[in-house]
Amino acid sequence: SPAAADPTLCPRSPLLLGLLPGRFSVFPLFFLALLLGFASLLWLQLSCSGEGPVAGGGQSPGVPRQPCPAPAPLPPPEDEPSWGPHRLALLVPFRERFEELLAFVPYMHRFLSKKRIRHHIFILNQVDHFRFNRASLINVGFLESGNDTDYIAMHDVDLLPLNEQLDYSFPEAGPFHVASPELHPLYHYKTYVGGILLLTKQHYELCNGMSNRFWGWGREDDEFYRRIKGAGLQVRRPSGITTGYETFQHLHDPAWRKRDQKRIAAQKQEQFKVDREGGLNNVRYRIESRTALSVAGAPCTVLNILLDCDTNETPWCTFG
Repeated sequence: SPAAADPTLCPRSPLLLGLLPGRFSVFPLFFLALLLGFASLLWLQLSCSGEGPVAGGGQSPGVPRQPCPAPAPLPPPEDEPSWGPHRLALLVPFRERFEELLAFVPYMHRFLSKKRIRHHIFILNQVDHFRFNRASLINVGFLESGNDTDYIAMHDVDLLPLNEQLDYSFPEAGPFHVASPELHPLYHYKTYVGGILLLTKQHYELCNGMSNRFWGWGREDDEFYRRIKGAGLQVRRPSGITTGYETFQHLHDPAWRKRDQKRIAAQKQEQFKVDREGGLNNVRYRIESRTALSVAGAPCTVLNILLDCDTNETPWCTFG
């Protein structure tokens, strides 16, 4: 019969009668299976966090893409002299943004490893019942980061660098503002130093860290800019970056995660003052726990931090 003479032909089963042509070759079916497999892999790549924004210009605000499967690990930096002698403590102030954390940790670990930056990611999780205090958390992270790191990055959890030309190396010449005003998607005033700022540990100590008086959202970066200037340091910023406001992916969606912008008691007047006394020297806290985690293969340390507040000094630290 024709089917016996030609091994590429499949006899039709009664279930398929009427659905397949009289002579059906397995080669088109095999090709179709390969095509579907390739399409599914391509869809996975485009729908995960990858190395840049989604094709077509973005996604729904505030919804980070799923992390991609971890690529083959890079050689351990301890075995690679080309990674250099310095080690970065990536300090990430945090409270309750777990979906952003799941995207942030593996993304930043891959990003820094590709650039051969030795690093340790510290998630500074505020677990007390006071209002969020980003500056105090960074002070705590600095004090708890250990002697094996010699510079820090004050890094927002909702800001992912998309341009590999961005410099995260040791900022020997002075504070280096990675998320500069001409690149940050939201904040464009010339004295802005928030988002992502690198400092050597010596320079951070020279500034006495950040003020602990800023409870709630905003203004602590503006006060820290004055501290930098008062310490005789010059803020440097990236050059030669051509991606403009597309240099970063901003994960925060203010429509469903509103910032705590309340101004309580004398806070409105106090927020514009320079704190000439407080900082690293008087941050009050307790470490509830220290946990080593791996997120999609990327290591980090979570510090559960209980801050303390003197309500006589800063009555705006409570929600009352």
